[in-house]
Formats: sequence, C-alpha cells, structure tokens
Amino acid sequence: MSKNAKSTSSKEDLEWSEVAQLGLRYARIPLALLCMEAFYWFLTQPSDTLAPIQVSEAWIWNELTNLIFGEGASTLGTHNGWTTRIELNHVNFPGNFDNIALYVSDECAGVHEMIFLSTLVAMTEGVPQKLKIRSILVMCSIIYVLNILRLLVFYPIAVEDCIALPNDPACLQGMWNWHTFVWKYGFLLVIVSMWVAWFWRFGGPARTLDASAAGPDKWRLAFRKNWQAKQYYILAGAFFLLLFAVYNVTSNEEAMAAKETLDFCYFSELVLSECGQAQNRWDDAIGYAWSLSALSILTLGLTGFVIERPDENGNWPVTQSQEAGNEENEKESKEPKSRHQKKRSGSWKKNAEEE
Repeated sequence: MSKNAKSTSSKEDLEWSEVAQLGLRYARIPLALLCMEAFYWFLTQPSDTLAPIQVSEAWIWNELTNLIFGEGASTLGTHNGWTTRIELNHVNFPGNFDNIALYVSDECAGVHEMIFLSTLVAMTEGVPQKLKIRSILVMCSIIYVLNILRLLVFYPIAVEDCIALPNDPACLQGMWNWHTFVWKYGFLLVIVSMWVAWFWRFGGPARTLDASAAGPDKWRLAFRKNWQAKQYYILAGAFFLLLFAVYNVTSNEEAMAAKETLDFCYFSELVLSECGQAQNRWDDAIGYAWSLSALSILTLGLTGFVIERPDENGNWPVTQSQEAGNEENEKESKEPKSRHQKKRSGSWKKNAEEE
C-alpha cells in the first residue's frame, strides 16, 4: 500500500470525539424517553392525578355504550369522588346485580401513550417546530379516540362470552385478555407505526440528513453538544435525587407499610382512623418523592438541552469537532493536485509521447 493510500485512509477514520458526539446525537431520544417515563411514573403515583381526562373518557364511554348497545347497557358512577366509574349491565353477567364495575384509572386514560409519542415527535431532527406542534395535537387526538374505542369493545366481548357461560366469573376472562393485550402491546405498535408513517410522510429522512439548514425556524430545542465537567457533576446530582425519590416510594419501610394498609382499606372498603393515617403517610411519601423527581427531571432538562438559534447564514450551530472537520475538508479541496497523481487514460504510446 502506498503512502498516499495510508494518509487518505487515516483521514477518513472518525476520531473518538466525533464518535462520542455522534453517539450523543442519536442517544438523546432514548434519554428523553427515559426522563419522560420517570416523570410519568411519579405523576401517576397518587390516584386520579389525571382526573379531568379520566372523567371525560368515562362520560364518553358511558354515552356511546348506551347509544350503540341500548339504553341501560352502562351506568355512570363515582370512584374516589370522581365520576370515573362505569357499570356494564347484562342479565348474564356474574354477580347478584348482573353488572361489571369498572373505572377509568390514570393508566387507562391514554396519557402515557400521548406523552411517549409527543416526545418522539419533538425529538425528531429537521422538522419545523410548527409542524411538530400540529402533528402532536393531531396524534394525541387520534390516541384519545382509539382509547375510547378500546373501552367500547369491553361490552360486546363480555356479553358474547357470558352468554356462552352465564353467571360464571370465567366469562370475563376474554374481556381482561383484550384489555391486557391492547394495554401492553397494541398501543405500542400503534405509537411506533404512527411515528414511522409521520416521519416518512413529511420527508423525515431527507430533513434529518440535511439538518444543518434552519429554514423558517427561529429556534430549536437541541441536545447539548459541548459538555464540560460542571455539566457532568450536575447530571450526577440529578440522577442521585431521582434514585433517592424512587427509593422513597419503593423501599422505604414506613411508606411500604402505609401502602399495604391503604390497599387493604380500599379492598375491604373500610373507613377507619388507621386508614386515614396510612393515607396521610403515603401521601407524604409520594409528595416528597414527587418534589425530588420534579427537581431532578427539571435539572436534567435544563442541563441536557439547550435552545439553539441559526446564525446570519441561516445554518444551525455545529460542534468544534465538526467545524475542524469542515475546515480540513475545505483545505484539502483547495490544495493543488499534481498531474502525476491523475489517473492516465488512452494508449501507452500517447502517454509516453506526452511525457
């Protein structure tokens, strides 16, 4: 191998700093999703934290069930003081009252899926901010409607199975299997499919490849490219606060004892002073953990993300390693090349005469 070939291959190799910058660029999406998951987990630890959405979905579920399957097919009631309880009624349903009591919890509200999909869209590069906002509103509306449709299917599944096995609790297994499948796998498939379709529909690959041009956008939220030691110390402190918050609601003996007492009180429908004390202890633990996690997530967001603005030429800022690479490429393109390095063409006699 010649010296020129060796020098060319060495210049084409990526430096470790460039590899790290490339890794951080593509790792920002899973990092943002992890922060979102932590935020949502602490948000939904107290019961009925998404009560307005839960109430709206319960009301729509009840009205559509009575409209489609007949008046009296369902009844709207209260759960923990909120009108989120639904009773599905049929003569073949098990129990003394021929009904199935359900309620729309914060996990069943579909907000988890909305936040997940919104994070994917918001972190996609090369797409204008206004288009992202409109897309998030449309996609969240679609998820809201799909979640209502998921709830509406409960009634016909339960009726069909309970007609085959009247007044038998086993006839509800098909309804629960449907709920578990859609909740664990169905919505994940829908979210990924929606994001992939949106990504290709609006030219995501081409925009991502040419992410240096700002276009009409005046700002963008980007992952921090230039890191210093103080930023790493801040991240370490934020992760420590987050771990301490998780410990406070999962391993703290006093909080776990209060949670067990509270679950028993809910299950047995007891109203005792011990239940009230357990509720207060659990609420204090959740509030303390939520304060720490909110502070941690806020610190992670302010440290890991920055607001970038285009320069006078309309291009987004680049890292120092990218600038050095661009300058090196420009220098190589401007260097004069010797005619002896050009590839010869034609017959050997003609080349010999020219020399």
